Amino acid sequence: MQRPLYQVADVLERNEELLAQYTSNTWQLRTLHALRKCRTAALGGHIDRCNNTQCKQLHLSYNSCRNRHCPKCQGHQREQWIQAREAELLNVPYFHIVFTLPDTLNRLCLYAPKAVYTILFKTAWGVVQDFGGNSKFLGATMGMVSILHTWGQNLSLHPHLHCIVPGGGVSANGKWKYAKNKGKYLFPVKAMSKVFRARFIANLRTELDEPQSYYDTLFAKDWVVYAKRPFASPNYVLEYLGRYTHKIAISNHRIQSLANGRVGFTGKDYRKGGAKTTLSLSDAEFIRRFALHILPKGFVRIRHYGILSSTKKKIVLPLLLAEMGAPPKKQESRPILHRRCPRCKVGTLVTVFMFDSRGPPKHWIKKLKQQHRTPKIKTA
Repeated sequence: MQRPLYQVADVLERNEELLAQYTSNTWQLRTLHALRKCRTAALGGHIDRCNNTQCKQLHLSYNSCRNRHCPKCQGHQREQWIQAREAELLNVPYFHIVFTLPDTLNRLCLYAPKAVYTILFKTAWGVVQDFGGNSKFLGATMGMVSILHTWGQNLSLHPHLHCIVPGGGVSANGKWKYAKNKGKYLFPVKAMSKVFRARFIANLRTELDEPQSYYDTLFAKDWVVYAKRPFASPNYVLEYLGRYTHKIAISNHRIQSLANGRVGFTGKDYRKGGAKTTLSLSDAEFIRRFALHILPKGFVRIRHYGILSSTKKKIVLPLLLAEMGAPPKKQESRPILHRRCPRCKVGTLVTVFMFDSRGPPKHWIKKLKQQHRTPKIKTA
């Protein structure tokens, strides 16, 4: 993939002195400053040497911020997470369910995001768990992986939960029980929507003190639970998760222009069938909207439930894999290449020196300059 022409960090850098005006708390401000400094001299860096004896090239790199909201820092973290999930993949159909909050809740999401998003996770799993436990629909213990997204294509606040659910569960005798309805859908979404709305509002009442008129407004709206078609095979689940688990509000590749104090970026207009469009926002509005999607400190946005939870999967999954077998691999796992030497494409980079924001010592700079005069080695 080509390097993006523009970056979120560019917008933050040219508004460094104004960032405090565009954020609502110090945590958001700290996060934006971390993104602004990512892979620059401000965070220090390290000098690596290729371990290939025919190369031994030195490379200077600046440290990344490793923030989960940073467009630059998600690539290899995503690959590591996906590869860890491969061993947990069951040879069963998987379903994709999306629980969406109405925009009436946006005000609460702004001043009490931790409480609202925690209720969203709790309620969504409660609905799936209870529908699965009901013998009318399945009658088994289920599992679920949930991923919180808070944005729409125009960076507006649009909280929703992507849930990946295996098509079945573990019955009382410890055996796998497949979902009904011939695999076409998991549970009826209209029934799930009504239960989701009622339970979310009930949980909200216990956490936040809002007037009755506000809850009446929430009940007056239809809430959306969207069930997509089941994945073509278990392997496609990992492809999907690769796109969604470490996704952030906007990638650098979507930014098309940074002229005249405005940010132009691409997006999809779902009112026009998902047609691609270009949006333009002032720097202030772009940063304000981006900051909306900075999650509270320590908040977990990827959660595992039921038989896929950390406490149960170590016991349950080996038994299920022995019973049903592992799904056939679509392709070999791609190697994680972030430590591969960019010069010879063979060796692995090994850190030989680390430095702070003052930069590397002069003798290291001299070594780096000298090697630029060395002819490039030929690769097979």
